[in-house]
Amino acid sequence: MSLSSPSVPRVLPSGIPCWIELSTTDEARAQHFYGNLFGWQYATNRDPATPTRRYSIASLNGVAVGGLYTGARNQAPGWTVHLSVQHTASAAEWVTELGGKVTLGPIAIPQRGSILHAIDASGAPVVFWEPDVSWEFGTGVANTFSGADLNVHDGEAADHFYCRLFNYQSHQIGDAETVDYAEWCIEHEPVLYRYVMGREYLPSTPPHWLVYIKVDPAKGTDAVAGQALLHGGSVVIEPYDTPFGRVAILADPDGAVFAVIDHEYIADNVGRAEVDDPYDD
Repeated sequence: MSLSSPSVPRVLPSGIPCWIELSTTDEARAQHFYGNLFGWQYATNRDPATPTRRYSIASLNGVAVGGLYTGARNQAPGWTVHLSVQHTASAAEWVTELGGKVTLGPIAIPQRGSILHAIDASGAPVVFWEPDVSWEFGTGVANTFSGADLNVHDGEAADHFYCRLFNYQSHQIGDAETVDYAEWCIEHEPVLYRYVMGREYLPSTPPHWLVYIKVDPAKGTDAVAGQALLHGGSVVIEPYDTPFGRVAILADPDGAVFAVIDHEYIADNVGRAEVDDPYDD
């Protein structure tokens, strides 16, 4: 794998992030913003699951890295993570059994497989994906998906739901009291992270995913944050250091919140930043 070519996993076990997508109110503006920030290019396909029946695929060097669509009128702009499953029909049964709620599907998408939209037991939206054999998702290099946090109020509900559904092993990274931050693993490899929102969030903040995009170390997190401002976005949380890399929380012109991270800039003996609530309007 070269730095110019994202990796494309072909066969995924259940529970692996296999796609990210953005719900927006202005597709053209979102494409312009992320295209300038990350160098993404777009192709629009037919999609029976979106309100407009349109869906834009973002690509980097010819490899698909995410999706974008116009959401429903009552749908807040935001990023969502898709998790791989072997069968969406079976996943739908488990979602209900584990205290979640199916909101759409399963629906077959031409040349992409089958999807299932749900609300998990903690109240967060999630999409389960039974990928087509030809489906691709580029990761592992700059300007592609790096990871995701599930930010919730009820950590136990989230842990029970996902660890039962996918047999994740949950490991506490925080002290579980002042900071409740858990790592979900498959065969000891980190897959996702779960954070119980602390005092920096309003009690009314809805459970949500925070998607991380890897930045080019030659550019750095601070420069990407500045570039986001130039293209109409905002810096929700100024760049700060973590044991995982230098992070900034940004918002696009529509208000959709996401994170960027430089994994090569690592600081020791630092914790999660005390921040303002990115969902506090």
